[in-house]
Amino acid sequence: MNSSKTVKAIAQIITPKLVELGVELVDIKYTREGGRWFLRIFIDKPAGVGLEDCQLVSENIDPLLDEHDPIPHAYTLEVSSPGLDRPLNKPADFARFAGEQIKLTTFNPVEGRRKFKGKIIAAEDRSVTLDVDGTSVILSLDQVASARLSPEF
Repeated sequence: MNSSKTVKAIAQIITPKLVELGVELVDIKYTREGGRWFLRIFIDKPAGVGLEDCQLVSENIDPLLDEHDPIPHAYTLEVSSPGLDRPLNKPADFARFAGEQIKLTTFNPVEGRRKFKGKIIAAEDRSVTLDVDGTSVILSLDQVASARLSPEF
């Protein structure tokens, strides 16, 4: 099973339990580093994620992963919050973080560029509108390769 299929299988296995625990699955990373495999599960909830949440999720999904065995070799399971620069993957993510600064990359150039940094003005099911240096830019979510919050301090 390739990495993409593995990640999809893992999401199908753990999502019902995460919903039951009241947390959202933000992202899954399945990578090899220094000869070791890591399965990183990123979770969130409206009030934020604490260490106890990560521990609870880990304790609840570890047996599910052992039972369904989507990964054929040893790996280290890590559960954490997505961090301040969390990825925005779903239309609801863009709506939830309206008013926030993001960095966004498109698959193909839009208005002559692929990288955008701006504030989310509006989010629809299929598009997001950013304020980029005082100019409104409307981007189709189908064109978005990656998007992350970009908090300013």
